[in-house]
Amino acid sequence: MAVDDARTVIFDCDGVLVDSERLIQEVDMAMIAELGWPITREEILSQHMGRTSAEVAANIERHLGRALPTDFHAVRDAAYAEAFRSSLVEVPGVRSAVCELQAAGWQTCVASSGSHARMRLTLGVTGLRALFEGRVYSADDVARGKPAPDLFLHAARDLGAAPDQCVVVEDSPSGVAAARAAGMPVVGFAGLTPRAALAEADVVITAMDVLVPTVTTMLPTP
Repeated sequence: MAVDDARTVIFDCDGVLVDSERLIQEVDMAMIAELGWPITREEILSQHMGRTSAEVAANIERHLGRALPTDFHAVRDAAYAEAFRSSLVEVPGVRSAVCELQAAGWQTCVASSGSHARMRLTLGVTGLRALFEGRVYSADDVARGKPAPDLFLHAARDLGAAPDQCVVVEDSPSGVAAARAAGMPVVGFAGLTPRAALAEADVVITAMDVLVPTVTTMLPTP
C-alpha cells in the first residue's frame, strides 16, 4: 500500500479519547460565573467546545465587555490540571478501538484544539499517550484552529496520508466543520454532545464499540 493510500483515523482528544469535556465545563462554568457571566453548558457547547483557548478567551471578553484578569489562563490551567489528575478517565472502549485499528494496519493520530502541554497531561494520566507517540498534533501547530481545516490537513500531510483516506472522529460542531472543510469523512461521537449538534457528520455514534466497523465501512480496504 502506498503511503498516500494508507487509511488513517484522526482522533480529537477531549471528549473522544479522554472523558475531559465534563471536567472542563465544570471548571469553566465556575470561573466564568465568578467573572459575571453565569454561562450554561449549552452556551459552552455552542460557543466554546472545540475552539482554541485564545478564541474562548476572546469570546468571554466580548460577552463581559472587558479584558480578562491577567492570571485567568494560569488559574484555569491549574484548575484543569487538578481536575484531570484527580478524576480524568479514558472514554470507554476507545483504547480497544485504537488498538484494533492499528492491528489492522490503520494509521492513527490525535489532532486537538488543546495545547501540547494539556495533551501530554491528559493522554499521560489515562495511559493513552503511548498509543500515539510522535503522532499528536495541536492547533498550536497551525495558523488557524477548528473550524478551519488547517489542523487536520497538517496531520494528514505529516503522516503522508491523502485527505480522502482519512476519517476524523470528533465530538464538537467546529471539529466536524473542520473535517468537512478538509475533505475528510467524519464520525461524530455523541458522548456528552447532543446528536443534533453533530448533524453535519457523515455518521453519528454514541459508543466506541461500534467505531471500528463504522470507519471500516466508510473507507473499505482498497
